[in-house]
Amino acid sequence: MEQVITSVFSFSEIEKFRNETTGCSNVNHLNNAGAGLMPDIVTRSILDHIKLESEIGGYEAADLRADSILEFYKQTALLINCQPSNIAFTASATDSYTRALSSIPFVPGDTILTDCDDFISNQIQFLSIRKRFGINIVRIKNSPIGGVDLADLEEKLFLLKPKLFAITHIPTNSGLVQPVKEIAEIYARYQNHHGDKTWYILDACQSAGQMKLDVGKLRCDFLSVTNRKFLRGPRGTGFLYISDRALQAGLEPLFIDMRGAEWIEKDEYRQQADAKRFEDWEFAYALVTGSSEAIKYCLTIGEERIWNQIKYLSTYLRMQLADINKLRVLDRGPELGSSVTFTVNHLTPDYIVNQLLQRKINVVATFRDYAVIDFDEKEVRWAIRVSPHYYNTIEEIDDLAGSVRSIL
Repeated sequence: MEQVITSVFSFSEIEKFRNETTGCSNVNHLNNAGAGLMPDIVTRSILDHIKLESEIGGYEAADLRADSILEFYKQTALLINCQPSNIAFTASATDSYTRALSSIPFVPGDTILTDCDDFISNQIQFLSIRKRFGINIVRIKNSPIGGVDLADLEEKLFLLKPKLFAITHIPTNSGLVQPVKEIAEIYARYQNHHGDKTWYILDACQSAGQMKLDVGKLRCDFLSVTNRKFLRGPRGTGFLYISDRALQAGLEPLFIDMRGAEWIEKDEYRQQADAKRFEDWEFAYALVTGSSEAIKYCLTIGEERIWNQIKYLSTYLRMQLADINKLRVLDRGPELGSSVTFTVNHLTPDYIVNQLLQRKINVVATFRDYAVIDFDEKEVRWAIRVSPHYYNTIEEIDDLAGSVRSIL
């Protein structure tokens, strides 16, 4: 018998989240896979630091708030179960991913083993590396129900011994959640035999803030994250986890700078011992403090509760949309997350998005060139992506579904 999912949070808890988020009084925000609404405490933290910079100077403000800045690393370490020394602050998940990717010592003939539902920028970067270094790109087959075929993954991993193994936990173009627990178990068995052959990057751009992430259990060497989505942090922020194994091996980004290394002799530099070697010297400290507050807010609520509430809302949304004529829900996979995607044959995506925007409902369109393999398999050119978060209400889901019915 299928388990019935119900609301995890009480009415008063949801009201509290919404009262602490100014944007909830302005819009029905269902584009959290794009950027979540920041809690007011995050906004205040950013504005307070910018104000302090304007009053005493940027360098001086960073020095004065050094403890608050260090708190970002502590909170992030708590979020994914590692040490602060494993965390680098970055500008986005793509920035994180690029820094990790650039540290892999590729040579002609190396192989990247990846999935078919990878993030567009990751795939473009792989193709760029192939053009520049002559590496091979091999993709794992999908299972009939969606997501990677675990048997094919294991076979190709042991056979090819790739230089890089790359998985996107939740793609941007659908609600698919890849079975990363089972993938980690396969990778652990592989490492027992070929531990020095392969580096593992896990893209957690969409999963951080939706569900609990434990890098010890995920077994990845790198984890790339953005803060603006389900963590509800500011835009222009992210972080990169680098494992002790990768740090001890001396991996470093291609363009390491004066924060990541010391220039000790005319023709010699010394890299930082910890994850700072993956950072740039200059970044927006106001956004660091805001990110810290966003992660702290998430941890206070609890990732398990957040994940169960997201599943409750997205399951209800898929049920509502499935009853609408002329509309096709596209999500498939062994497990589904927040992002709910659908398409229709007789309207354009811009028209649907704009009609909903006029009703103060935020969604976004996603297109074939964002996910060529997935969209070609589904035989669609575009989709509307709706992504609820724990502060959304059933009434907002009903409003969205009712509005879509009237538009179609």
